[in-house]
Amino acid sequence: MTLEIVSVNVGKPQIVEYQGKELVTGIYKSPVSSSLYVSKTQLDGDGQADLTVHGGVDKALCVYPEEHYAYWEEVLGRKLEAGAFGENLTVRGFLETDVCIGDIYAIDEVIVQVSQPRQPCFKVGKRLEWAKTPLQMQETGFTGFYFRVLQEGFLSINSQVKLVAKDVDGVTLAYANQIKYHDKMNKDGAQRLVRTEALSESWKKSFTKRLVELES
Repeated sequence: MTLEIVSVNVGKPQIVEYQGKELVTGIYKSPVSSSLYVSKTQLDGDGQADLTVHGGVDKALCVYPEEHYAYWEEVLGRKLEAGAFGENLTVRGFLETDVCIGDIYAIDEVIVQVSQPRQPCFKVGKRLEWAKTPLQMQETGFTGFYFRVLQEGFLSINSQVKLVAKDVDGVTLAYANQIKYHDKMNKDGAQRLVRTEALSESWKKSFTKRLVELES
């Protein structure tokens, strides 16, 4: 399968109104055509509002498959611009059913590794003006995911993408989503995820906590 970057999207946090109150969010991203530097924590020109749950080493780049856009456009009844899900990279060929946690890719000089599925929050619902969006992302498995950056460098919409290595654990993003949201009593599944070396620290802690609860 051909791996491609369809769009590179950035945006700084801004204030919007949400349920009658001010909300600071970095969910609003717009496509850019220039080559941008990506560090260990984020893409140049980008920003996150709540650094406790967004950005950082394990979530340096938010990624979303272009293949899912047709589904959402049908549900919402309108055309969506790249970056509509707050992703930094809109991609083709990176489906959750195929991509594994720990897979390593080269995007020109940048080396990235899949760290976890994206955990959709209410802000993407605000961005798309449909409050059910986060739950529907969980239900469909169309969550997208995050890259950690192993080697910094420049990338652009024209960057060549290639798979460097598949992770030996073979845990797909779809499997992680299934255990996270739908099969919450699956102790073996939770243990498998905790043992997945490349899984982000926050998700490891979440599944470790679940195991304690299941065993109590």
